[in-house]
Amino acid sequence: MVSSGNKGKVEVERGTQDSSTYDSQDAAIVAGTALAKKLQSELIVHDSDGAIRMRNSYGNDPRDVKG
Repeated sequence: MVSSGNKGKVEVERGTQDSSTYDSQDAAIVAGTALAKKLQSELIVHDSDGAIRMRNSYGNDPRDVKG
């Protein structure tokens, strides 16, 4: 998920060019979280400058830690 101003964009990295744009960052994060859970992948939220703001793994976590 990439944010730009008050808008947000969700991009899928699995070898596709799929992306969706939302009117708010919160809406993009909600949609990105649902998609990451569905694809059992990782959600990475970036600020408008490209810095990672948040990162969550859903289903394909390489770490062997419960919880």
